[in-house]
Amino acid sequence: MSKNQNLKKLDGINLNDLSDHQRFYDEHLNFSGRRLTEYNISPGIKCKFDTILKRIGAKKFNIALDVGCSGNSLIHFIPNIEQRVFLDIAHPPMIQYSQFKKYHPSNGTITNMPFKNEIFDLITALDVLEHIPDDDLAANEIVRILKPKGILLVTVPHRMKYYTNQDALVGHYRRYEYEQIKNIFKTKGLRELVSFGVYGQIMKIAFIQETNPKKTEESLNNLRRRYTSDNIFRIIWDKIVLIGSLIMKIDAKIQPFNKIMDICLIFKKL
Repeated sequence: MSKNQNLKKLDGINLNDLSDHQRFYDEHLNFSGRRLTEYNISPGIKCKFDTILKRIGAKKFNIALDVGCSGNSLIHFIPNIEQRVFLDIAHPPMIQYSQFKKYHPSNGTITNMPFKNEIFDLITALDVLEHIPDDDLAANEIVRILKPKGILLVTVPHRMKYYTNQDALVGHYRRYEYEQIKNIFKTKGLRELVSFGVYGQIMKIAFIQETNPKKTEESLNNLRRRYTSDNIFRIIWDKIVLIGSLIMKIDAKIQPFNKIMDICLIFKKL
């Protein structure tokens, strides 16, 4: 069976037998409401994607997978990819990917992914592993489907001492220490190429959501609607996002590593 035939099987999205875990993310507007425009709407997303894209550079990939991508996938913004595959437990944000040629969305779980061994030469998992009860099983699955010499890009929330009710609210089982996340993949035959901070202390502003989660989600959805429907607002908001993301990038650079709130590690499979 050809690679294209393999990928074609992933395009159908099945909502049968949704688990409680799946319903949590389908109904959580912070995840299910996300779209590709999130890069333009959120200073945090713009900061994260820009920081990572700068590290990736112009490297070319044949088949890339974004696992746990929600509706704002990084690989949409990486130019040199032949085939893009998207996997997420939530259904609503995956629908938008079907409109693009050579985009292959699918619903599924990271601990039991519907892919053959060693098929992807790039896998991204941005702020995903902290949502998984058995993160070691998830890591095994990632390594299984990554080609030899393939690249894995992982981001996780940093430092368990920063764990708050906000983490629990968005489904985090843990935050990671740097050595902890590095060793999960090092013991499975991956070599770390580089690690760097994504968010500094400014990201603590996200903790405000725990004071009124419903109102925060409603405000996010209103912002998304207004950004797509109001041209003048969009021009103004673009400038706000640009300035906000720049401040966040500076914050991540000047903070000592032990105060970084979110880290990125890039691995290569031996």
